[in-house]
Amino acid sequence: MTGQNDIEWKISDTLVPYPEALAWMEARATAIAEGTARECIWLLEHPPLYTAGTSADTAELLDPRFPVFDAGRGGRYTYHGPGQRIGYLMIDLNKRGRDIRRFVHAVEGWVIATLGKLGIEARREPGRIGIWTDDAGQEAKIGAIGIRVRRWVSLHGFSVNISPDLSHFGGIVPCGLAEFAVTSIANLGNPATISAFDSALCGGLSDFLHEIGQQQSA
Repeated sequence: MTGQNDIEWKISDTLVPYPEALAWMEARATAIAEGTARECIWLLEHPPLYTAGTSADTAELLDPRFPVFDAGRGGRYTYHGPGQRIGYLMIDLNKRGRDIRRFVHAVEGWVIATLGKLGIEARREPGRIGIWTDDAGQEAKIGAIGIRVRRWVSLHGFSVNISPDLSHFGGIVPCGLAEFAVTSIANLGNPATISAFDSALCGGLSDFLHEIGQQQSA
């Protein structure tokens, strides 16, 4: 089984335009599939924008105040912007088990465990992809998951709201779930920063890979 030393961490300190990120990620995934590059986890932020997944309904694009991009990932509309940590995961499922559903489940678990280290009780909800918590006694979404797999290499990944402008989500129906609010670490009154999230995420990588390894042998 391959381990965490096979994976490159790439962390961008400036806002990365979405087309640039998408092109880089797709090229890297192709190289991984061809055996000419290492797997990669890329942590970054985007300028304000909306992305449309393969199930996006244009009726859920309420106010296109920011650029809208076709992402090619699963899911519907979502928002990306400053204060939100994006994690693009280019992982070779040929080596780590060809089970997309279980891979998504493991990504969710990794993010939930990371938030737990920061003092935030997050969870899955049956029938709803993403990461959920409670905000003022109401269910709210704090993280989104959107995965695509090409030649058994994953693309896209997760986004977690650290301290974005939550009003920017008002231009869409986030992930098609109009009845639920969106929240952030900052909105919950937690002082954790993006760098603190990154450190906690990195610390949980071995557990995540162990989970993928269990899936591979299942």
